[in-house]
Amino acid sequence: MKKICTYNVNGIRAAMKKGFVQWLQDESPDIICIQETKAYKEQVETAVLEHVGYKHYWYSAEKAGYSGVAIFSKEEPKHVEYGTGNPLYDREGRVIRADYDGYSVMSIYHPSGSSGDDRQAFKMGWLDFFLDYVNSLRKEIPNLILCGDYNICHKAIDIHDPKGNKDSSGFLPEEREWFDNFVGNGYVDSFRSLHLEPDNYTWWSYRANARNNNKGWRIDYIMLTEGLADRLNASLILPDAKHSDHCPMYSILDL
Repeated sequence: MKKICTYNVNGIRAAMKKGFVQWLQDESPDIICIQETKAYKEQVETAVLEHVGYKHYWYSAEKAGYSGVAIFSKEEPKHVEYGTGNPLYDREGRVIRADYDGYSVMSIYHPSGSSGDDRQAFKMGWLDFFLDYVNSLRKEIPNLILCGDYNICHKAIDIHDPKGNKDSSGFLPEEREWFDNFVGNGYVDSFRSLHLEPDNYTWWSYRANARNNNKGWRIDYIMLTEGLADRLNASLILPDAKHSDHCPMYSILDL
């Protein structure tokens, strides 16, 4: 069994000051995919990660203090792939992949479109590119575990106020339609495949006491290529981990 976790830390250095490393040691995932590192590897006290048993791989954005993804793994991967080969997106540090025997794990930070029309258009272009990219990758690596902040609530159950947010980036009809298509291409939402109950979220605004009132959005996912679905044993969201405006989630797979 492998415990695979995903966590948008909203700045790895800030998260580490809030007890992230102790949490990581206690939770002890085999692999954790990190998004929004907001740092270059050289700026992070990586020795403490090694001390608690993790090898670490980083793919940072060119722009300082922005975006960036990482994978921390107890087992050394056979290969680590940095980026997608598309410089338009790779300069923002959005994808890193670790290959193991029989499966690969990706840490993905999908763009947000909330800052305006230009970024929303960028996001939609990225989504089309991403689906083509992973569909192509599947031919070579059939078992993919796609962890990350997707910046989309797929269905009404995934957001606290679907009516009030129908025009909000992250819950737009075209984004949700993309997610429908993504699932239709043979990708399984690990959490939702086991949990049909509402009020499960992974991100809360810092405004209006949203987290304490659980007025959140489920935008972080561990998606599986469909051949892995029958190897899924558990999937949980961990809202009590408070190092970020997101919380982590994990899935346990028989790999």
